This record gives sequence, structure tokens and C-alpha cells, in this order.
Amino acid sequence: MMPIPGHGLAKGLAVTLRTMTRRSHTAQYPEVQPELPPRSRGVIGLFEENCTVCMLCARECPDWCIYIDSHKETVPASTPGGRERSRNVLDRFAIDFALCMYCGICIEVCPFDALFWSPEFEYAETDIHELTHERDKLREWMWTVPAPPALDPAAEEPKELAAARKAADKAEAAAAAAAAPSPAAGTGTDATPPAATPPGPSTTPAPPAGTERAPGPAPGPERPDDPAGGTA
Repeated sequence: MMPIPGHGLAKGLAVTLRTMTRRSHTAQYPEVQPELPPRSRGVIGLFEENCTVCMLCARECPDWCIYIDSHKETVPASTPGGRERSRNVLDRFAIDFALCMYCGICIEVCPFDALFWSPEFEYAETDIHELTHERDKLREWMWTVPAPPALDPAAEEPKELAAARKAADKAEAAAAAAAAPSPAAGTGTDATPPAATPPGPSTTPAPPAGTERAPGPAPGPERPDDPAGGTA
């Protein structure tokens, strides 16, 4: 089907007419700061305490705009007879925002949550060399990072949280079983001793007639508490 002559012109004029009828809105920047989306990519903040100098962010950066320097220190043993360990200490962490293309790969691959997006975007400079931010400047950007959004109550529980809760329940059950009293060894009932029976008269049966009784021990002295005056 052949296009109608002037169709494109009419379509453009229709957009113009719709725009002309709307009320204009002027952003009073910089007096009034704009409301940015929560996931805006402004600048990268560094939480230095979480950085372990694993160099993963610098290796994965496609622009090679992250510069990291570090040295090793020996940590003494925490227990007697333990082994000394070595750790990496961060000396320099810088990002050249003149080369950064804001892809966010460094933030995604960081295994220790040391890098975060900040919505701040007002860091233009007159000199391109001033766009290389050292770790002190990156630490200042960290305080402008917004809080993470609340979790969705209808979302599925994370596997890590479920595993931690299962381990905690198992440990609590084991502790309760260890604290419970155990039954006496060799019996399936309580270990309560039987009640003592008071001594009573002898119930030894008399020998049958026609048999002689075996001689017993010689009679001893009379007991004053025996009403019969003799011994059994």
C-alpha cells in the first residue's frame, strides 16, 4: 500500500498540537534538586572496611579505570601455639570517572559488598585529571548511598536464611536433648528405689510330721524385749 502524501507531516503536527495544550513544567535546578530514581547511577562509593584487596573489581573492569595498591602485613596468632597469618592492607583505591562508563560490573562482582552506587551526580570538574577520585573521596560518596529497599513480604525466603534457621533449630534441639534428665542405666523406668518393708514375724513353714528338725545354734541369753522370753 502506497503511503498517503503528507502523512508524516500530519503525524508530526499532531504531536506538536498535543504538546502545546499541556501545561509546561520548569525544573528549578540547581535551587531545587531533582527527584532521582532509587537505582540511579551517579558515582561509586567505597566502603573501605569491607574491601579485602581481592582485585576482582579491577580485573573485571572493561575500561581498566580502577587502580588498587596494597601491601601485606603479618598478623600474630590469636591463640597460644597458633600460626601467624598474612593479610592484604589497602594503600590506594582510585576510580577514574573520565574513563568509567558506569556499567556497574565492579559493584556486581564485589564479593564483600565494598562498592555501592550513589545517586550523586554533581562532580563535574574543569580539569580532566580531577575526575580521578581517590579512596578518601570515594568514602565521602559512601554516606550518600540510599538505604536498600524493603523486602517484598510475598517473596520466597532466601536459601541462605532458610539454611541458617534450620541449623539454629538443630542446634537448639541438640542442646535441649543434652539438658534433659536421662533414665537409670539398665532400666526403662524411673530409678526410684522400692519402699522398704517393715520386718514382720517369720513365715518359715513348719517341717512335716515324722521328720527331725536340724539342730540349730545354742540358745543365747534372753532378750528383754522378747515377750516370749526366748529366741526364735
